Amino acid sequence: MWLFNQIVNQKILKLLRLGIISVLSLLIINIILNIVLKLPGYKTLPSDAFLVLGGSINREIYAAQLAKVYPHTPILISHGSEEPCILLIFQRTHAPISQVWLENCAESTFDNFFFSLPILEDWQVRKVTLITSKTHLPRAKLLADILLGSHGIWVDLDIAPETGVPGNKEFWWKTGLDLLRSLGWAILSQGIRPSCSKLDKLQDVDLAAWKVKGFTCEKQAKLKF
Repeated sequence: MWLFNQIVNQKILKLLRLGIISVLSLLIINIILNIVLKLPGYKTLPSDAFLVLGGSINREIYAAQLAKVYPHTPILISHGSEEPCILLIFQRTHAPISQVWLENCAESTFDNFFFSLPILEDWQVRKVTLITSKTHLPRAKLLADILLGSHGIWVDLDIAPETGVPGNKEFWWKTGLDLLRSLGWAILSQGIRPSCSKLDKLQDVDLAAWKVKGFTCEKQAKLKF
């Protein structure tokens, strides 16, 4: 009986290992197909969306300027400044806000792409313009290329001009850790889709309620409220 149980357990473990290897192989094949077949064709297309990484209000100021030039292109701001600050920036710039979305689930650069990827896929984005600061490189672009590129989304980079020091600080160990996490998630995300419960449209921000509640904006934005 003991020998029979051992044989059965070994067969189960063998099947489990075979199943895991098969699933991982399929996911990796899907990544290769996305990179080889999809990305080259999307490189020359116009951007379907702008992805703004939080960390500096100057990025949102720059995004508002782009919104005036590309009013029909959706903008996703991943954990940027406080919502009323972003609304005031767009109002001051007289930029359209109907295509601007605020994702407030991310707590790190890795999270920016972790939560933004499913949203961009829902928008059927083939090419996205990434907006960040020079001091946020090369980590932000590397993570974008890995996480978005593995899903067949081409990434262009647009650097927002800075007048101060952004909140993002780059360290070699942070870049290394994020690269490892991104490589792992590039595979797992082929079958797992996280969702963000804090996704709002900029046009739905209640400025009056925020004024009662109270909020602060970065001084360099020079906002009046």
